[in-house]
Amino acid sequence: MTMTLTQQMITISMVVLGTMVTRFLPFIVFPSGKSTPKFVQYLGKVLPPAVIGLLVIYCFKDVSLLSGSHGIPELSAVAVVALLHFWKKRMLLSIAGGTIIYMILVQLVF
Repeated sequence: MTMTLTQQMITISMVVLGTMVTRFLPFIVFPSGKSTPKFVQYLGKVLPPAVIGLLVIYCFKDVSLLSGSHGIPELSAVAVVALLHFWKKRMLLSIAGGTIIYMILVQLVF
């Protein structure tokens, strides 16, 4: 089923509008002259650990210690994430390092 020209134009317009609103709204709601609201500062402090927690839960949701690779790739990746985070204190580096180790282990070793 193909879209008509009108449907295509409406779809493109909605995507452009959604993109523009998400790009410009923070600058309208939080202008540069004002201080950052306390709840935004709070979210900036609690969301990074929450993201890490969600990634850990997602990583272990299908792990079976009694079969397959016995959770070795997952536990190794979590160890790499923890070590990198305690060493460098850079969240993106920690997540990327753990992901790379996990994918190498799953694709090439197990």
